[in-house]
Amino acid sequence: MEKNFRPSPNSFKNTFCIFNEESLEKIKDLKIQYQSKAGSSYYYTNLGMYRVSNHWGRLANSKWRLIPLEPETASKFKLGFASWESFYPDNDTDKLYYLEADYTTNTVNYQHRNNPNYDNKAVLRTSFETTKKIKQIRNLFNLTSWAKYYEYDDLNVLRKSIIDQLIYTNTTLEEIKNLI
Repeated sequence: MEKNFRPSPNSFKNTFCIFNEESLEKIKDLKIQYQSKAGSSYYYTNLGMYRVSNHWGRLANSKWRLIPLEPETASKFKLGFASWESFYPDNDTDKLYYLEADYTTNTVNYQHRNNPNYDNKAVLRTSFETTKKIKQIRNLFNLTSWAKYYEYDDLNVLRKSIIDQLIYTNTTLEEIKNLI
């Protein structure tokens, strides 16, 4: 059994992290090391943190996202694991985030610039700018009313063209729409 590892209480303030969902079996031999007022349980190991929670996303002063198992589990409480190297700094003023669109599932997510997969092509933005672009891209994915003002052969091609410009340039949505 592994010796108790306990990080500093302030280690997770103002952080961004992506957790991967794991089977609850992973923590069967671990002891809860912290229980939040909101009901989340935390288990620390030398490799990283396990978190059992029914809420993910914006947490107080941090942004923690969970990538669910495939197929997705039915339980509302999910166990997520993140290595210590997966916690990146977060604040409201620095350009820390870039966007990734998945054209197969018509979804968009933000990633941190310290992510080892960042290729330096997508524009980095502040949290506020990132939130605004995500909303615009989700509307482009989910709505079609905006497209009636344009001539196009394939809506998906038009949609991808606009979304790629939102991700890879600083051009505003209004400017992009005026250029089409």
